[in-house]
Amino acid sequence: MTQVFDKNGLALPVTAIRVGPCFITQIKTEKTNGYNAVQIGYSKGQALKLKKAELGHLAKNGLPPLLHLREYKVLDIKEYSLGQIINVDFFEIGQFVNVSGKSIGKGFSGNQKRHKFKRGPMTHGSKNHRAPGSIGPGTTPGRVFPGKLMAGQLGAKKITISKLEILGIDIEQNLLILKGSVPGKPGNLLNIIPSI
Repeated sequence: MTQVFDKNGLALPVTAIRVGPCFITQIKTEKTNGYNAVQIGYSKGQALKLKKAELGHLAKNGLPPLLHLREYKVLDIKEYSLGQIINVDFFEIGQFVNVSGKSIGKGFSGNQKRHKFKRGPMTHGSKNHRAPGSIGPGTTPGRVFPGKLMAGQLGAKKITISKLEILGIDIEQNLLILKGSVPGKPGNLLNIIPSI
């Protein structure tokens, strides 16, 4: 993340994202698959990291080994072709996009950090500062109901940020400048989809 200044001198928080180049590795049609979609591959990698089935799937269309494959549903497949390269040319300045990715994992976290619980009293001999307190409803029903907010794994799950505005595009370096933050840490793999 960084910041840019607009025409009025306001500092805007932005995130710079490297987009592509991605390759269209497969086109699915309503006739053969029951729905229209394109499969996109990203990040050229070593052939040793891929299974033989994946290598064969890519080699059939004359494509290099691609580590990440993802499918996107589309309305019209006529504008796409096998091996077509997708990069920042598909976006426009001022357009809104949805960005999804894996959030930063924060490990096993307590109730206050995970669910914003209030703390207990800090004085008068209280020994309940960050403890969760009672969890059961009593003798009847004599159990803890499922879905109780308790300590546990925080983060490391798929998050989607909607309607991020594109403030800039760098075609030479394939960079997309988005207003605001995106999920995950630097180097995270993201899905960028135009907002409807």
